[in-house]
Amino acid sequence: MGKALIIGCGGVASVAIHKCCQNSEVFSEICIASRTKSKCDALKAKLDGGATKITTAQVNADHVDELIALIEEVKPDVVLNLALPYQDLTIMDACLATKTHYVDTANYEPEDTAKFEYKWQWEYRERFEKAGITALLGSGFDPGVTGVFSAYAMKHQFDEINYIDILDANAGDHGYPFATNFNPEINIREVTANGSYWEEGQWIETEPMEIKRVYNFPEIGPKDMYLLHHEELESLGQNIKGIKRIRFFMTFGQSYLTHLKCLENVGMTAIEPIEFDGKMIVPLQFLAAVLPDPSTLGPRTKGKTNIGCIFQGKKEGKNKTYYLYNVCDHEECYKEVGSQAISYTTGVPAMIGAMLVMTGQWQKPGVYNIEEFDPDPFMEALNKWGLPWQESFAPELVD
Repeated sequence: MGKALIIGCGGVASVAIHKCCQNSEVFSEICIASRTKSKCDALKAKLDGGATKITTAQVNADHVDELIALIEEVKPDVVLNLALPYQDLTIMDACLATKTHYVDTANYEPEDTAKFEYKWQWEYRERFEKAGITALLGSGFDPGVTGVFSAYAMKHQFDEINYIDILDANAGDHGYPFATNFNPEINIREVTANGSYWEEGQWIETEPMEIKRVYNFPEIGPKDMYLLHHEELESLGQNIKGIKRIRFFMTFGQSYLTHLKCLENVGMTAIEPIEFDGKMIVPLQFLAAVLPDPSTLGPRTKGKTNIGCIFQGKKEGKNKTYYLYNVCDHEECYKEVGSQAISYTTGVPAMIGAMLVMTGQWQKPGVYNIEEFDPDPFMEALNKWGLPWQESFAPELVD
């Protein structure tokens, strides 16, 4: 039916590309592009032979001119950005120049500052409107499915939603003393930043890992979880009717936290360049280079993830609670696409978002967060493509 240009070839991209090939009725052709073309070629060799035609290309996503040239050569219906968050704006610039629809999974952040917010991408709204193209922001799981869950709850379960708690639990065990389940640089920047939550129209900031709760997750059990800042709080605060507070919690084991604190104390998580042996290096980037590659964790990881949203609000004047969540099994993901569940839970929604934009179900000129579209086709696709959702009308609440 159409052609997608997928920029990036890491763990999430691998899952999204597998899913595009499974969904060949929509994705009749894909081009995989990355700074390292050999990765793209290896994935093409693995997946070639199906109904989806696969090509590969080399591109440096830091350079708008290279991106424009590639888009003009490939002529895709949509660009799916699965590169680094630092490259969101250059890819959006190239999509504007070529009038091509754009989809990503994480908001832009400057490389020299760990700051997660949408203002840079929201500034593109008028330009995308004038170009007549759609930019869909945050089509991963969190952000992504969490926004779709919120829109679905608003549409079908509530007249107004007052409180949302987003809970992200990974009970998987990969056997390493310390490793990150997605890009180490992005993961550690996120975890070591100050926490914050959205309340009464403003940010309340906390120290990193200052707020801890224990929650009994369905199919996983009790887990320690910590309040973090997360970008979807910003857009949900603007787009969900009646909202008073939104919080985001993620689980961490004690071994992970102990190692991370030690690395932070000795300066290995710093993002400011230092001189070493006559060269300038960023300590966090060096650390990322010596840690296990997240894409290699699949065959080692056992256990499950549970990611979802607890809503509190009103329906017909009465108080109501509602919990939407997905449970994903690491070993089942590896059997299907050769990946652990963290990449799977982001790569599947990335494919779905690109599909809905490409088919026209989610097309309107401008820049939009995922909860601004009709959630129903996305919710149906989650069940079809490997992330079935569950619901509870009497969930345990987070104090």
